[in-house]
Amino acid sequence: MARETAAATEHTADIDALVAALEAVIDGEVRFEMGSRALYATDASNYRQVPTGVVIPRHEQDIEQAVAIARRFDAPILMRGAGTSLAGQTCNAAVVLDTSKYMNRVLAVEPEDRTAVIQPGVVCDVLRDAAEQHGLTFGPDPSTHTQCTLGGMIGNNSCGAHSVMAGKTDDNTESLDILTYDGVRMTVGPTSEDELADIIRAGGRKGEIYQALRDLRDRYAEHIRSGFPDIRRRVSGYNLDALLPENGFNVARALVGSEGTCAVTLSARMRLVDSPPHRVLVVLGYEDICQAGDQAPAILKTGPLSVEGLDERIVEDMRKKGWGLHAIEGLPDGNGWILSEFGGNTVEEATRAAQKAIDSQQAHCVDSKLYTDPDEANRVWNVRKSGSAATNALPGEDESYPGWEDAAVDPERVGDYLRDFRRLLEKYGYRSSLYGHFGDGCIHGRMTFDLSSHEGVAKWRRFLDEAADLVVAYGGSLSGEHGDGQARAELWPRMFSPQLMDAFREFKTIWDPQGRLNPHKLIDPYRIDEHLRTGPEHDPIEPEPLYFSFHRDQGRFSSAAHRCVGVGKCRSYAGGTMCPSYRGTQEEKHSTRGRARLLFEMLHGDTLEGVWDNESVHEALDLCLACKACRQECPVQVDMATYKAEFMAHYYEHHRRPRQAWTLGMIHEWSRLAGRAPRLFNGLTRVPGAAAIVRQLTGMTPERDLPRFSPRPFTRDYRSDPMSGHRPAVMLWPDTFNNFLQSDCLRSASRVLERLGYAVQLPGRPVCCGRPLYDHGLLERARWRLKQVLETLAPAIEAGIPVVGLEPSCLSTFREELLNFFPDDRRAQWLAQNSWLFPDFLAKQTDLSLPQLDGHAWVHGHCHQKALAGMAGTRSLLEGLGLDVSLPDNGCCGMAGAFGFDADKYPVSMRIAESAMLPSLRQTSADTVLVADGFSCREQIRHGSGRTVLHTAQLLDRAMQGGGQ
Repeated sequence: MARETAAATEHTADIDALVAALEAVIDGEVRFEMGSRALYATDASNYRQVPTGVVIPRHEQDIEQAVAIARRFDAPILMRGAGTSLAGQTCNAAVVLDTSKYMNRVLAVEPEDRTAVIQPGVVCDVLRDAAEQHGLTFGPDPSTHTQCTLGGMIGNNSCGAHSVMAGKTDDNTESLDILTYDGVRMTVGPTSEDELADIIRAGGRKGEIYQALRDLRDRYAEHIRSGFPDIRRRVSGYNLDALLPENGFNVARALVGSEGTCAVTLSARMRLVDSPPHRVLVVLGYEDICQAGDQAPAILKTGPLSVEGLDERIVEDMRKKGWGLHAIEGLPDGNGWILSEFGGNTVEEATRAAQKAIDSQQAHCVDSKLYTDPDEANRVWNVRKSGSAATNALPGEDESYPGWEDAAVDPERVGDYLRDFRRLLEKYGYRSSLYGHFGDGCIHGRMTFDLSSHEGVAKWRRFLDEAADLVVAYGGSLSGEHGDGQARAELWPRMFSPQLMDAFREFKTIWDPQGRLNPHKLIDPYRIDEHLRTGPEHDPIEPEPLYFSFHRDQGRFSSAAHRCVGVGKCRSYAGGTMCPSYRGTQEEKHSTRGRARLLFEMLHGDTLEGVWDNESVHEALDLCLACKACRQECPVQVDMATYKAEFMAHYYEHHRRPRQAWTLGMIHEWSRLAGRAPRLFNGLTRVPGAAAIVRQLTGMTPERDLPRFSPRPFTRDYRSDPMSGHRPAVMLWPDTFNNFLQSDCLRSASRVLERLGYAVQLPGRPVCCGRPLYDHGLLERARWRLKQVLETLAPAIEAGIPVVGLEPSCLSTFREELLNFFPDDRRAQWLAQNSWLFPDFLAKQTDLSLPQLDGHAWVHGHCHQKALAGMAGTRSLLEGLGLDVSLPDNGCCGMAGAFGFDADKYPVSMRIAESAMLPSLRQTSADTVLVADGFSCREQIRHGSGRTVLHTAQLLDRAMQGGGQ
């Protein structure tokens, strides 16, 4: 039987004619160029298939037109949400319809009916936020709830941590507005027997479908009743039980979980449930994860909103990666944990409910903790939410993969199942984390399968057969949440009877007789070992030489590009910082994941031509702000800023660099020149016509004021304090921006440090960390700059004098790029450990005497500051001044050094600023003190609001002057 129907279509159909037909009628975007196809070749699974093309519809009519034209050309269709599926159901050789960019709205929330009408591309949290305004929520919340779409959740029958409270997606689906491949549009939902008879009597394609579904139900009713496991988390197989009379012949729920193989979802009416206004978290520690599983049913009886399990391996691996350490420290003792949430109308009510669970486990658990502070609870929750990626990309250890991460059993049998499953893992020599929704018996994990050799793949297949038989022996389901896709559909006959398998085939044929909707993903499935993304035939190009050492990735750029596992956290619409350019464009290619995918495809070699010389990759990376948020917030610590710099360095070996590289990128040299006569330079840029010439030469946008240089650079006036044994010395780093453009900040910092008893030193000659060079790939010059820094600071390093800086991007260079260039240099290692951002340095001192201030401070953290050091030092210092400190989750300001000055990037820069930071700023009162330590952040705030913003050093200096110190 032909396995490559979709691929064959690509070769036999007239693709040019298909594209022309789509472009003639689609209001959205039609993308059949190789760069877009490469972007959609993979999801979060082990699989890879290059699609025929991509259509991004603006509205339902676009979808109807796209499907009609695909039908004319006999082209398969694949509906895709956020592409976070783990079973391979959202990669196929088909025309991809991506609704996430435009069809992403909540159309209505109807609190009286407790329902909401949504478009398929809406993000789960967008719906939940809209519902919360009415004291309601959408119950299913996968760990990807900040980025997954409702269309994808409907396709996979997703669940999440709160399925104990609200069930799966099918339990929360009231009706679907759908489109069949043959062009019939209908609304489906529960259907009484009388309504069913009327629909069949009316005839037409809908009547034909309903009659066929009724006949299927009647013929297989007893097999359906007896053949599905009686557990809450059965996701495998089509939901034929929804067609039974006792279940209301609910066609909508029968289609939920069909993974886009039967119909296209145009919109949906979803059920909402009460959202407890106050929630607390209980974490119980046990001797191991199996004992935690034993106790899950007892905790379930105390009435929680969720019962989640977590094993010691996730925690160990997070420690190895240095990721989420603060959250891990909050866990109670143990080697296996249950996280259980309780709700109530008041904190006290929720706490009383939680205490019952703690009391019930006193004789069983090792330790317990109760979290009533929402921020603290969220930090601990993040350990669980990042479980799927926490064990990935560990230096020197085997790669881990999905592929058997989703089995479900009865919650009463979780402990025993885990013991047997661990024995099976030991038999095959696999290492795995174990975690999941223990209240519903759903077990997740990432395992160290060897998918790179034929022997390893054969061993994996043998393991899958035994694992499937084990879960079926426990009366469980192959999939309890993620769906079957290509990862498990081939195993269906091990779980379902031949009669049910026949029924599944008929169900697919009733809806999609031509087999053109996501073909070969459930019925007549691709083999589990077909189309592997990094299978035995995968032989990535290893480009050499490299500028950076990539010591975290065994010195291989291909390993760095392979870090991304596709969970798509970078596609979050709010919360955190990653990924600002995605938030400004809603484009997959401008997400961290999209860029990583393009780099992977570039090295794969069969889609994107030209290593280091591909325009699709260049275009995607050019809009990266190099914010480094992914270095911290991505669960596998993708470092796109570094990948971008490496790529640009090689790309511009064969292409002319833009003018910005020689102006904004070389700002240190130009600033030193302007610093000799700053008043003259400032005056010239105000001469009529001169500003326009400057903008033309530099590529700066006319929407922004040209930078004004300080009347005197700080280093022109300041002389290092004499060294003495009475005062500890600090090396104040005079970065280019604060030295030449806002020298008052450095003057304030020196005064503060001197008042606090430090002998302030400066480097012996002009130096620069070279941060602006990286965006344009000027890495030879950047390396030379850092080598000069090490030579200049060698005496201070030898003397053990800490380096204190004002600009977060400079300090991040010392922590990151310095070590990536010189990983074995002891001076670099020392400087990386002993360079401090001004507020962090002061916050760690224990004997400071600070003046007191009244009022409120609104603080915006620079992206590099948040990514590498965090904001705890700034908060501690400002609160030490007596200020009421607000650190809103503002994301990125959108400026990113030269990025926001670039005329081509200015619109995106402002969209990013408007996504979180500027709206937050507008809510502050006029007497609130605005604080931002990043030069670019201060520029963006001033430009976007017209308000004055201070560096921490300036605020502290003013406080000391006001206090008479």
